[in-house]
Amino acid sequence: MSEPRKSIHGQWSSRWAFILAATGSAVGLGNIWKFPYITGENGGGAFVLVYLVCIAIVGIPIMMAEIMLGRRGRQNPINTMGALAREAGQSQLWRLLGWSGVIAGFLILSYYSVIAGWALAYVFRAASGVFIGGTAEGVGKLFSDLTGDPERLLAWHTIFMIMTMIVVARGVRGGLEKAVRFLMPALFVLLLILVGYAMTTDAFAQGMNFLFKPDFSKISGNSILIAMGHAFFTLSLGMGAIMIYGSYVPRDTSIAKTTFLIAGADTLVALLAGMAIFPIVFANGLEPGAGPGLIFKTLPLAFGYMKGGIVIGVLFFILLVFAAWSSSISLIEPAVTWLVENHGMTRMRACAWSGIVTWLMGLGTIFSFNYWSEVKLWGKTFFDLLDYLTANIMLPLGGLFIALFSAWAMSRVASADELNIRNEWGYALWRFLVRFVTPLAVIIVFLNAIGVMK
Repeated sequence: MSEPRKSIHGQWSSRWAFILAATGSAVGLGNIWKFPYITGENGGGAFVLVYLVCIAIVGIPIMMAEIMLGRRGRQNPINTMGALAREAGQSQLWRLLGWSGVIAGFLILSYYSVIAGWALAYVFRAASGVFIGGTAEGVGKLFSDLTGDPERLLAWHTIFMIMTMIVVARGVRGGLEKAVRFLMPALFVLLLILVGYAMTTDAFAQGMNFLFKPDFSKISGNSILIAMGHAFFTLSLGMGAIMIYGSYVPRDTSIAKTTFLIAGADTLVALLAGMAIFPIVFANGLEPGAGPGLIFKTLPLAFGYMKGGIVIGVLFFILLVFAAWSSSISLIEPAVTWLVENHGMTRMRACAWSGIVTWLMGLGTIFSFNYWSEVKLWGKTFFDLLDYLTANIMLPLGGLFIALFSAWAMSRVASADELNIRNEWGYALWRFLVRFVTPLAVIIVFLNAIGVMK
């Protein structure tokens, strides 16, 4: 490449701005409940060790590759893959990889916004004291009443989409960067406050044993598959978000170093969430394996009986909103940049169109919990189908083809130039992992997710 490309959208002001933004994209609702839950179900500390190995061989190599492609192309994922395919003398069919990422981000945000709306609603519910003295039946009814009311769901979905599009419309530095500079430190502070509270409970040691004490007898082949799958999905890979954020990365930023920091921060958030949640769960005699119900059905019971429960409950659901918000702005960014670059729209207009279409798509998820709850395709509601299509098919396939393009289609000279890893052995290790080990791991995760290996 004779002259480095430049993004028309600008770039991050510093490496730390990118680290905060990419960490914000990776940290989402899944970090707050899913990682602690699957850790407890699969061997505690032993599972954490397996997960960290999977992050190293699956997550980090693909994230490095996706950032590299984004910075090399400096455009939206569709145009980036087209430009890099031409540069490598490859087929323009590689543009389909960019399309897959843009569409996946759009589809995920359409239902992610609805779920984030639940968290918004619960901030105000917790503040009103409605959980005080509640029963399991009563708290469960509060949740079912919310999801069964399409008008309320629509209102919260609309508010969250407006919050998201206001940030995205303001651009890279004026919107995305300013938002994550506030959201990510605030998220960490909220987590630390909740961990500090958990340390005052009698069950803190029990919670730490549940989360960190190795029990290798619980590790199975399925546990390893779960660890590989979560390592891939937790870093926001394969949906275009990391690629578009990578297009704003300054040339002198080390992709390898920043990727390790992002993966470390994402894992730290998950561990802190476990340290905050499980002592509260055990202190109140609740069930730690409640899955998604842990957030909206089980924990509100604990908040209703603990000392200072109103404050802790409000802080917890604000934490959920912040985690969802920092992820949502990255999910829609690829679609917005495509409209700006390919259709000559202003960023404001591109945001309006993207936001409206995503909002409309979200109606399908809203109705999945009430009007359309009995309408199923292949045994799944509209929401379940979107979730399955994106999480089990589009994202792993996107990650697989990112690995294949960066290691097989892209020239060694180009990838070495962009990654700029000073140690030759470091580059050789990345290339080996992304050529052989990572694709095999993703294929196994994909086959397991679609039921071929079950």
